[in-house]
Amino acid sequence: MSLLASSAFAVPTLEVSTFAAALLPHAQRTAEPRIPRVLAIAGSDPSGGAGIQADLKSIAAHGGYGMAAITALTAQNTRGVSAVHVPPAAFLTAQLDAISADISIDAVKIGMLGDTDVIDAVHGWLEKARPGVVVLDPVMVATSGDRLLPESSGAALHALLPYADLITPNLAELAILLREPVAADWDEALAQGKRLAALAGTTVLVKGGHLDGGTGPGGDGADGGCPDALVNTGGLLRQDVVVVQGERVPTRNSHGTGCSLSSAIATVQVRVGDWEAALREVKPWLAGALRDSERLGVGSGNGPVHHFHHVQHLTQHHAGPQHHAPAEGEFAAGLRNSAAADLEAIYGLEFIKALADGTLPEKDFAYYLAQDARYLNGYSRVLARAAAIAPTEAEQLFWARSAQNCLEVESGLHRNWLSTRTADLRLGPVTKSYVDHLLAASVSGSYGVLVAAVLPCFWLYAEVGETLHGQFLAAGAPEAHPYAVWLRAYANEEFAAATRQAIAYTDAAARLASGHEREAMALAFRQSAGYEVEFFDAPRLYA
Repeated sequence: MSLLASSAFAVPTLEVSTFAAALLPHAQRTAEPRIPRVLAIAGSDPSGGAGIQADLKSIAAHGGYGMAAITALTAQNTRGVSAVHVPPAAFLTAQLDAISADISIDAVKIGMLGDTDVIDAVHGWLEKARPGVVVLDPVMVATSGDRLLPESSGAALHALLPYADLITPNLAELAILLREPVAADWDEALAQGKRLAALAGTTVLVKGGHLDGGTGPGGDGADGGCPDALVNTGGLLRQDVVVVQGERVPTRNSHGTGCSLSSAIATVQVRVGDWEAALREVKPWLAGALRDSERLGVGSGNGPVHHFHHVQHLTQHHAGPQHHAPAEGEFAAGLRNSAAADLEAIYGLEFIKALADGTLPEKDFAYYLAQDARYLNGYSRVLARAAAIAPTEAEQLFWARSAQNCLEVESGLHRNWLSTRTADLRLGPVTKSYVDHLLAASVSGSYGVLVAAVLPCFWLYAEVGETLHGQFLAAGAPEAHPYAVWLRAYANEEFAAATRQAIAYTDAAARLASGHEREAMALAFRQSAGYEVEFFDAPRLYA
C-alpha cells in the first residue's frame, strides 16, 4: 500500500523486448487458478435476470463452475411474476442426489424454494451432503414486490436457517423472518440483522441497498452510500459487526441483484475463505454490474444487471478476439483506463486533501501509518511469492528486492514515527480484506494474476504521490508542514522506476497469458485498485 514500499533500491530499467524472449512457455510458467464448483438451488427466471440464470452468470463471472438444481419454474419478466409452477419435491431430491453422487461440491447457494415440501427436500439433502459452504438467500419477495414463498412455509424455512453459513435476506425478507415491520433506516436494519443472527446461530448479511439513499451507517445520512454489514453469531450480547460501505448506483435495473450477490459471495468464499474479504471483492463487481446495466437494454421494467461488465471493459481495450495476445503496452493501457475512476475517487477523499494541505489530524495519519505497516508486512509475503514463481531471473530479483524493502520500511520509517505517538496497531478491517485479497491471488497458481493484483500499490501510489508532491512544491514546500517528510518522499525517482518496471512485467505476463487468465488479471487489478481507495478512506471510518 505504501508509496515507500519500493523506494529504497535502484532498479535497472529493462525494456520488455530484452526479457520477453527468455520467458518460459506459458504451460510451464503458470497453472490455471482453482475453479470453485458451486451448486445453485433455486427457481428459474425465463427472462434471465434473476434466479438460476443470474446465479450461473454470477458464478461464472467470478471464475466458478456453476451447477443448477431447479426448485421452481416461473413465468416472469422485468415487470413482474405472473405464474409459478413448483415441480414435485421428489424430483428436486433426485437432481440433488445425482449431482452430489458424482461431483465434489465446494459451495451451495440456495435461493427460491417454492413451498414447504421443497424446503424439506433441501433440508434433508443438506443433512446428508454437508457441503463446506452454504449461502442461503431466503427468496420470499421479488424485486417487483411479488410474493414467492407462501406464508405457511415460514416454519420450514426457519428450520433451514441453521444449516446456512451465511444468510442474505433483503429488508422485506429480514422483516418476514423476524415477524417484524420492515426496517425504515440503517440502524433498525442492523438491529434486525443482529436478532436474526442470534436466532439462527449463523452469520447474516444485512443489505442497505433498498434503504433511502441518504441513509448511511449510524443513520447519519452523511454520504448517501450503500452499506452492507456482516453480523457474526455469538448471541445478542456478543456479536461482531463489520460494515462495508459501497457505491449507491442510481438505476432502476436491480432485477436479480440479491441472487447475483449471494451466488457471487458463495463462489469467492471458496477461494478466499473469509466472508468479509468475499464481500469486499463482490461489492465493487455488483456496483459495476448495476452501473453498466443500461448497456444491456433488456425489458421495460426493472432490468437485469450486467454480470460480465468487467469482461467487456477489458476486451474493449484489446484489438481482435480475446484469444489473440495484446500488443506491447496494450494490456497495461487497459488497466490504467480501468483505474481512472479509482484515482478520481482517491483525489476526492478528505484524507488526501487534508494530507496535502497539512490539516490532516494526527490521529488519522497515525491510523493510516499503523495500517500501512501492517499491510506492508503481508504485502512483502505476497511479493516474495511473486519472486518465487517469476519466470526470469530479472523478475525474481525485482520482486524479491521489493519484498525486502517492504520489511525495511515497515521496521524503519513507519515504526520510528509511530513509536513516539499513540496509535491503534490492531489490524483494521480494510487492511485485512486487502491483504486477504492479495494472499488469495498469491495462491491462485497464476503469476500474471499475482503481479496484476500487486500492481496498483505501485501504480496508483506513484500517480497519487506525484500529484501530492507537486501540490507541496506549489505551496512553497513549507518546512512547517507536519507531513513534509512524507510528501518529499513521494518524489522518489527510484520508486517511479520500480513502478515502470512493475507495469512492464505485468504487461509482458498478459501477452503470454490465455484470454481467461488475462480476464482474471484485469479483475484482480481492479479489485486491488478499489482497495486502494478504501485504504485511504479507512481513517475517516475507523481512526
